[in-house]
Amino acid sequence: LAQGGAGSGPERLGGRFRASVASPRASAGSAGPVCARPIRGMAPQATFDQIPDKPSFPQEEEKVISYWREIDAFKESVKQSKGRPPYNFYDGPPFATGLPHYGHILAGTIKDVVCRHAHQRGWHVERRFGWDCHGVPVEQIIDAKLKITGRADVLSFGIDKYNEECRSIVQMYVKQWREIVERFGRWVDFDDDYKTMDLSFMESIWWVFKELFKKGLVYRAFRVMAYSTALCTPLSNFETAQNYKEVSDPSIIVQFKLKSKDNAYILAWTTTPWTLPSNLALCVHPEMTYLRLKQKFGDNSEWIVGKDRFEWVCSSIKKDPKKDFDLLEEVKGATLKGLAYEPLFPYFRAKVEAEGRLDKVWHVVTDTYVTDKAGTCVVHQAPAFGEDDYRVCCTFGIIDKDGSGMVHPVDESGRFTSDVVDFKGQHVKDADKNIKERLKKEGKLVYNGTEVHNYPHCWRSETPLIYRAIPAWFIKVEEERHKIINNNNQTYWVPSFVKEKRFHNWLVEARDWCVSRSRYWGTPIPLWVSEDFEEVVCIGSVAELEQYAGRKITDIHRHFIDDITIPSKRDPKKVLKRVDEVFDCWFESGSMPYSSKHYPFENKDEFEKGFPAHFIAEGLDQTRGWFYTLMVLSTHVFDKPAFKNLICNGLVLAADGKKMSKRLKNYPDPIDMANKYGADAVRMYMCNSPVVRAEPLKFKESGLEVITKTVFLPWYNAYRFFIQNVTTYEADTGKFAPDAGRIKRSTNITDKWINASLHQLIKFVRDEMDAYRLYTVVGGLTKFLDDLTNGYVRFNRDRMRGLNGADDALTALCTLYELLLNLTVLLAPVTPFLTETIYQNLANALPAGHPMKQKSVHWVMVPDFDPEALDPEIQEAVERMQAVIELGRTLRERQKTNLKMPLKSMTIFNKDEVYIKDLKRLEDYVRSELVVEEVKYSTELSKISLSGVLNFKALGKKLGKDMKAVKEAAESLSQDELLAFESSGSITLCGHEISGEEMSLNRGVKDMDDPNMHPIADPKTMLMMDFTFEEGLYQKYLSNEVANRVQKLRKEALLQFEDPVDVWAAVVPNGKKEPKLAATLAAQAAYIDKRLRRRLFNGDLRQGHELVIKAEDYTIEGEKVQVVITSRSAFFNQAELKKLTSGDPSAAKVIQNYAATFDLPALTAASKTGALQVGYGGKTYKVEYKKHYALGPGEASWLP
Repeated sequence: LAQGGAGSGPERLGGRFRASVASPRASAGSAGPVCARPIRGMAPQATFDQIPDKPSFPQEEEKVISYWREIDAFKESVKQSKGRPPYNFYDGPPFATGLPHYGHILAGTIKDVVCRHAHQRGWHVERRFGWDCHGVPVEQIIDAKLKITGRADVLSFGIDKYNEECRSIVQMYVKQWREIVERFGRWVDFDDDYKTMDLSFMESIWWVFKELFKKGLVYRAFRVMAYSTALCTPLSNFETAQNYKEVSDPSIIVQFKLKSKDNAYILAWTTTPWTLPSNLALCVHPEMTYLRLKQKFGDNSEWIVGKDRFEWVCSSIKKDPKKDFDLLEEVKGATLKGLAYEPLFPYFRAKVEAEGRLDKVWHVVTDTYVTDKAGTCVVHQAPAFGEDDYRVCCTFGIIDKDGSGMVHPVDESGRFTSDVVDFKGQHVKDADKNIKERLKKEGKLVYNGTEVHNYPHCWRSETPLIYRAIPAWFIKVEEERHKIINNNNQTYWVPSFVKEKRFHNWLVEARDWCVSRSRYWGTPIPLWVSEDFEEVVCIGSVAELEQYAGRKITDIHRHFIDDITIPSKRDPKKVLKRVDEVFDCWFESGSMPYSSKHYPFENKDEFEKGFPAHFIAEGLDQTRGWFYTLMVLSTHVFDKPAFKNLICNGLVLAADGKKMSKRLKNYPDPIDMANKYGADAVRMYMCNSPVVRAEPLKFKESGLEVITKTVFLPWYNAYRFFIQNVTTYEADTGKFAPDAGRIKRSTNITDKWINASLHQLIKFVRDEMDAYRLYTVVGGLTKFLDDLTNGYVRFNRDRMRGLNGADDALTALCTLYELLLNLTVLLAPVTPFLTETIYQNLANALPAGHPMKQKSVHWVMVPDFDPEALDPEIQEAVERMQAVIELGRTLRERQKTNLKMPLKSMTIFNKDEVYIKDLKRLEDYVRSELVVEEVKYSTELSKISLSGVLNFKALGKKLGKDMKAVKEAAESLSQDELLAFESSGSITLCGHEISGEEMSLNRGVKDMDDPNMHPIADPKTMLMMDFTFEEGLYQKYLSNEVANRVQKLRKEALLQFEDPVDVWAAVVPNGKKEPKLAATLAAQAAYIDKRLRRRLFNGDLRQGHELVIKAEDYTIEGEKVQVVITSRSAFFNQAELKKLTSGDPSAAKVIQNYAATFDLPALTAASKTGALQVGYGGKTYKVEYKKHYALGPGEASWLP
């Protein structure tokens, strides 16, 4: 077939790449001598490279990656776009301490699609990758490596050595990140990336913080905050909200002994027994009712408990409220205020007495935050570990706002200190069990149960958080909420509900932001303070710090600057020292727009012209993360949003709806999927799913199979069909040259339709991408692909094969070329690999200097749509045709009639004359697709009858005993009533409203008694098809089946249309009664030849010397036919040969064998020079071309 050897590797052709075509498989057997390949004649150089029948999309993607590297495609595209308007995009920084997962791939794909499209729309799009280098993920790795368990270990090891250990592993997976990101087709700059640990990045963070400091937005406070004992640091409120888990915690009731009366107690409930040693008060609701009760069991002690929770208490301890208790009195909570009680534990009595607080500590206080939804309506107060506890205890003077008077027996690792001697060194959550045992032993534990509830966990370590009072640095948010909300209102989000509901609601309740972390590897907070915190200096640049340090500073991590002091202005003898904390890493990522540009120290004009960014994208979890911090900081610094447009994606889950887990291995590896199906399949699968609308995606491998089978393969096959038919056209007619003007001049309605659809698609893609609606864009593209492959190509196969003449074939091929070329440009952002593969071949036809002729499809601009090409009327006409074809196919399936069996006729009923006119214009396609000989039309609907069919399954429960009456009412409905029901979608029968889902309409034809006539209808149209059997129609069916087998064999032999071969068919007798195949081959020869666009020769005419390329036996309707493909060779006129040899069969055999030694070009050349001279038996035979032999049976004029 192809000149030269076969192989599977790419061949480089002028910077392009070509898939190799394998040689045809040899076939041995009884059909005759076997030839490995036919010898082609001198065909002109084809415009397009031939492509394989069955592509390997992953292998083609690897070739594309190599090609992109070769031409430095991404950086070259950025270089080409310089000078265009900038399109500013911010890429949120991931940690490089782990490998990318589907969430990263999804967000990266969304970013890549938008940025590629922006480039193709004429923007200059800088795409810099970023790395989040600081924070807990890095420290956790080092802690595990060095077996560090707390702050003391770090200080002992040395912060300098600890931080350098962190620095050394920060980019441990960068190489793998680059490989995976490249494999999934994302174009982003890794070489000019930004890192949050770089001096330039950290310096800009300092500048941002000082801007806030100068505006009075920074303060220090003692607050009860969510605290990670695993990380030894507080978390911000939005970090806390990110990771709630359902857990089972202790649920206990404890009795506190009142001092005012012997054997009297007040009951309190808690789920945190570990906080009880720190109890300083009990709180009741001033307006709630409380009961004073006396037990009728045990030691007859008295209890005080909330009235609304008394029954729950009784059910918990298995007591009867009436039988086991006497009610002494009911009182309001306010009357209990001031009651003194004995502390459960003795650990802090001496401290309280020494501080003179005994008159306030261990008393009952009141506050309205107490609820009757759980517990006993009595809440124990441990101000060091509860936000409300802290507030209430401050209000009643139990502690002071600066923390004085507080008891805080838990260290930074969450372990009890020596203050609580009995539980010293135990982690608070582990101590719960021991504390309960102690209380039970002392008779203070009334009830010991469990409570299942949602509880916050550390989003980094997955460990339960505790609430702990600590001093921390805060950014004011609450008093600036209105500004932040106003700036949020200026942004555009997809989907909008995330902005308008989830994010807006979060902003409305936003709290001041704790930005300090008691960690080591991070950007140090640039505050130098006096011991009493009354004098504070904020540093905003390296140069400013160098003035105080008296030395050059090249790194501002803790171990390089913590030794620097600043002289006090209040007391020259004293110095200010830097605070111990570093920044929350969210503050770093929220500063990314400025820090990545080293603003304002560099790139000042460039940044200010491009701020806010045009676009950002991340997952739904970032509404309380990066999206939030970006908005807060940009509002505080510039009073602007940080971005204009945002796409928020949902979460990618495992197929069972659970979170993807490396431990459980409940999801397929991304690289395995790319290597099996291709990265394009993963990209399109995700972009065409609910996940780009902030909804979850249950990732299923079957989804990739569906994309490959229903989108990529039909698309590729349409492209391959185009290449094959252009090659045939060029072999038969001449060079193919694209001519878009032919589409406008065409009178073919499907050319007009698909061109209108293309330009409608171009407009749609431009509009929808401007609105950042990827989910509609991908849907629109795949819909057009379906119209292209299952519509236009299917409708016009014969035209492109030349059955209507070369000129019409060229028009159809030019139309298909424009469709394929423009589609590659439009789909390039979504499927960058397959579009590149197809484009590289299609571009071969474009002349030099053509605006769409580039080295890469990703350098080609998205075309403008042509308003004149838009034609809604033609599009509606084709949609009507498609609906009729679908109806006809459904009816054939119902009648169990082979879709390839020709039918005698079909009648289309529709009262709309424009509808009928549209279908008449497209009648040839209707006949071809439905395989009917004749199409008739009627606007007369009087013979059509309607009947209502009830859905008894849906109506059973609804109608009950009225079912029979409703059925009779439905059967008696008039035609007008049924039409009204069809129009409105509902009707009332016997008092019941019946919907369209509960009753359907059947259409039939009145007085139709022909059993071969069958109707089908939709609400607009009715078809009547004639299924009458006719012998001539059956022969056409058999002829089509034979033609299909021939084409199948040619395809298996990897033949091209112009290959010099001959095809033979012969019926093999198998004893079937009434055989029809032989008669069909004879009677329908001309029809079969037309279908094949070449002669199909009677297999009985083969002369035995032909070289067989491939042969196969097929069974068609119970009869066997052998199809043989031979390499073209000499075909002899047996009558003339007999005369020449005087009837000597041996001489005739020698002559035929001698001719078989020539390949076709040699035999052709020899034929032009004169007769062949063959010597045998002492005689020389002069064998003359066209008298004794021809070049194949097609030239044999002596054949009928």
